[in-house]
Amino acid sequence: RECDADVKSMYDEYKARRDMVYEGLTKIGLPVFKPKGAFYIFPDISCTGMTADEFCDRLLKEEKVGVVPGTCFGNQGENHIRISYAASRENIAEALKRIGHFVDKYKK
Repeated sequence: RECDADVKSMYDEYKARRDMVYEGLTKIGLPVFKPKGAFYIFPDISCTGMTADEFCDRLLKEEKVGVVPGTCFGNQGENHIRISYAASRENIAEALKRIGHFVDKYKK
């Protein structure tokens, strides 16, 4: 009954993280829609020429960043990955840096 301030604080923090990830992915050049709920984002990785599975495997091995293939959520998820932004801003910033490096290396 007395948690409105805490809920507002959490809402504001997740909104800031969402905006951070959205802007970072946009700068990297990955097309993406800004989510309106939850704490996941679903960028298009087709510019790399990799399948979603290949992208995720190689990103993990080469840059130590874990993301989920979009195909885990149906065939429409091909050429997409799912990224959670339920992490600290510091970890998000580092992950975006590594994803950017990876995409730059393989962008066609």
